[in-house]
Amino acid sequence: MAFYEKPLVKFERLLETYGGYAPRGFRSFLMSMPLWLRPKLHLPREMDRGLGGAYHGRYVFTDHHESHAASAFFPSPFEEAAILTVDGVGEWTTASFGVGRENKIELTHELRFPHSLGLLYSAFTYFTGFKVNSGEYKLMGLSPYGQPRFKDVILERLIDLKDDGSFRMDMSYFNYCEGLTMTGPKVNDLLEGPPRRPESALTEREIDIAASIQAVTEEIVLRMARHVSRTTGMRHLVLAGGGAQLCRQRPSCEGGDL
Repeated sequence: MAFYEKPLVKFERLLETYGGYAPRGFRSFLMSMPLWLRPKLHLPREMDRGLGGAYHGRYVFTDHHESHAASAFFPSPFEEAAILTVDGVGEWTTASFGVGRENKIELTHELRFPHSLGLLYSAFTYFTGFKVNSGEYKLMGLSPYGQPRFKDVILERLIDLKDDGSFRMDMSYFNYCEGLTMTGPKVNDLLEGPPRRPESALTEREIDIAASIQAVTEEIVLRMARHVSRTTGMRHLVLAGGGAQLCRQRPSCEGGDL
């Protein structure tokens, strides 16, 4: 039985992150540790309990982005294909690419935490007043109704984007490594005010912010895909992870841009 990530490696990242930002992240540390010290570090025991003791085989813990890659390549009709995975964060990896051939997968390149397209998108989910890790589809749904007037400021101030789709985020604008929010106060000056309060009325600003981060996301993923194509020389490409699902739908429902 396979599980989709390696909990001990993920726990290592959390400890290193909290240690690196100490003492600022202490409150976040105190909130997360009980969950880790009880169920998450004892997954075989928890799975045994959940299965009622009926399973007597071995548990295999695979790298999170290998799991994403497997979910895309193995069900595909291709004997070989390039693989691109993009999400928030697994253990340390936030995006990766490689190739799949027959029954084997090899991921050769990665982008690492805290630089993450998924977390960048979730930061804007938070800023526009939606719940992180569940309201991203609302941000995506808003995007075709606005104008991407904040796209340039995102590319100029928040991230350093390279031709191959890799990027680094200016972490002085973000708070997810040490705090309980996704963005810090510096973002407010760039986006014409503080984050929208949840359940409050949407304004044209939030709709334009949605259009802007969607345009940035599409630019990043397309750069990544072109680089993967050039590097691997593969004819086919399979994608997985939350970042691969972020395709903008036109208001007329004509289809997605990605």
